[in-house]
Amino acid sequence: MKQIIQDLKNGETLLVESPAPSVRKGHVLIRTHYTLVSSGTERMLLNFGKAGWIEKARQQPDKVQQVISKIRIEGLFPTIDAVLKKLDAPIALGYCNAGEVIEVADDVTEFKVGDRVISNGHHSEIVCVGKNLVAKIPDSVSYEEAVFTVIGAIGLQGIRLVQPSLGETVVVQGLGLIGLLTVQLLKHNGCKVIGIETDIQRIKLAESFGIACIASSNDSNVVNEVLRLTNDQGADAVLITASSKSNELISQAAQMSRKRGKIVLIGVVGLDIQRSDFYEKELSFQVSCSYGPGRYDDQYEKFGIDYPLAYVRWTEKRNFEAVLDAMQSGALHVKSLITEIESLDNYGKIYSNLATAPTIASLLKYDHTRKNIDRRITVGNKTFKNNSSLIGVIGSGNFTSGVMLPLLHKLNAPIKTISSASGLTATQLAKKYNIPVVSTDYSDVLEDVDSQAVIITTRHNSHATLVTHSLRNNKHILVEKPLCIHESQLEDIIQALENTSGSLMVGYNRRFSPAAKLMFEHFQKSNQPIQLSITMNSGKIAADHWIQNMEIGGGRIIGEACHAIDLAGYLCNSLAKEVYATSMDDEGIGSDNVSILIKYSNGSTAIIHYLSTGSKDYPKERIEAHQNGTTAIIDNFKSLQFFGSNSKSWSGTQDKGHKEQYRLWLKFVEEGGVPPISVDSLLNTSKVSFGVLEAIRSGGVVRV
Repeated sequence: MKQIIQDLKNGETLLVESPAPSVRKGHVLIRTHYTLVSSGTERMLLNFGKAGWIEKARQQPDKVQQVISKIRIEGLFPTIDAVLKKLDAPIALGYCNAGEVIEVADDVTEFKVGDRVISNGHHSEIVCVGKNLVAKIPDSVSYEEAVFTVIGAIGLQGIRLVQPSLGETVVVQGLGLIGLLTVQLLKHNGCKVIGIETDIQRIKLAESFGIACIASSNDSNVVNEVLRLTNDQGADAVLITASSKSNELISQAAQMSRKRGKIVLIGVVGLDIQRSDFYEKELSFQVSCSYGPGRYDDQYEKFGIDYPLAYVRWTEKRNFEAVLDAMQSGALHVKSLITEIESLDNYGKIYSNLATAPTIASLLKYDHTRKNIDRRITVGNKTFKNNSSLIGVIGSGNFTSGVMLPLLHKLNAPIKTISSASGLTATQLAKKYNIPVVSTDYSDVLEDVDSQAVIITTRHNSHATLVTHSLRNNKHILVEKPLCIHESQLEDIIQALENTSGSLMVGYNRRFSPAAKLMFEHFQKSNQPIQLSITMNSGKIAADHWIQNMEIGGGRIIGEACHAIDLAGYLCNSLAKEVYATSMDDEGIGSDNVSILIKYSNGSTAIIHYLSTGSKDYPKERIEAHQNGTTAIIDNFKSLQFFGSNSKSWSGTQDKGHKEQYRLWLKFVEEGGVPPISVDSLLNTSKVSFGVLEAIRSGGVVRV
């Protein structure tokens, strides 16, 4: 299928081929008929992409601070590499889509195949959208009209925040597309509406809807004109739908408002607010968030959990439906706002006009007569000498693109297929690393008779299913941590291991780092147990981050601290037999501040402090080992220092062992022999991880 993307490095827009997405739980698959190009949002993205490095940095000062911190901790060149890889990721453009449903997930009941719907899907021939971001189109509303729904909902949400009553005067600053839809909705609500705009053609459009307008120019006094039109009372509310870096608009909004009036920002303007403007009138100011409640909430948008209507009357989906109702009733007119309609193949004309032509709304029309759904495409004609060791990759996230594939490419790994849920990122990675097949159907990897090995880098909740499926197909597996997130899944994996000719490896890379290997070799010279202390200063992540969700990421102990648990078992050279753990305060099993004590069969002990409360300036990982008067310290995998020993210390660039891990695994897949990590060790790490949670729950020691 075809879709429009943007290259962030240079701002260029491209029409690319990628496989159609597979329908996911809680989602529907839509074949697009029309999309609308948002002149405001998409022009902003284009300008950002075309900006130079200095201008990009100036526009995102918070990101600059993150980069500076990363340079301090990880070094200049690794940071530059990470930034370049981030800019290398394509952005799918568009968020106003109208089309027909062609597939429905099993758990979605409110839609059926053939339904005419709108969504916030991209400029793409086929889109997969969560059910709470989809709404049915009334029979009397055409696709060309319905495609304005999402933009209309942005204006409507601003109106919801104002809560205007019948007869109140509301000023709308900026009569672009959102402004022209907003004035109509306000009039439909029984308000007296005043529009302010510099462009004469837009003013004429607003006047055709019965809106009183003020032509704003450098020498005009819009404040006085608003006061004149309101008999010197001032506006009850001001909605700012304009886009400007100037602080003048917010200042004017305050001056034209009545005492205790409301100002709501929908657009983007300078916000250097003068206290006196707001203080004397006791004005209220609020920023409107997109389409309404539910926006940017994964529970609502991705997992389909709706807000109860009795408590949240107007969610983003219900705002969509209200806009469509206004179109159906004739209260909202949009056809006169259409500047141009172009075919998807002719998208370049619209985007070239964004910066220069005075467009209101540009529509892209799609060839919806194509009924095939291609979930597998080829992007090259690469051939392989040795078909017995071909690899399929499932997952195309940040780790895959930023760490794994660059290293595998250097190691000449024979990757035949890459698969991901959406297909876009996988397609770009396939082109970059010369991977011939891209798919959005995981079975193209799991059941491919030509590929003997599978690498799994998807979200944690899918690992167990993909691992067991791969084992049943006798594949050699490298799955990123964790192996699984529930104990019941571990039992399924153990059973699958008993009936496969494949193999299992988990991406516990730290044991393959130069520092860890040197420490291990030193302490194994003596047959004595060691005392180990590991600190993982992981830092805070948002409470609603997917890793924190116990059903998706498994929490940070299962999902991240398993790295330290595996490393401890490796350095102690023994399987764990007991574990005790406690969390800070009463945070429970979801805590990311946990102290873990592990006792091993050979008498060694390990203490792991996994924490999010440490300083960003302190190393993220520190390992201390003690044995018979000798101490060794690893500092963030950049150095290893010995005390009380003749062993030679080591220092270098940070190396967490990823490349060595992949080299050894590729050698094992091709040549056989002893696996890089024993199955007993892999399973023991998972059992200890689950034991940590049980110890926190019970407050006692757990036998592994």
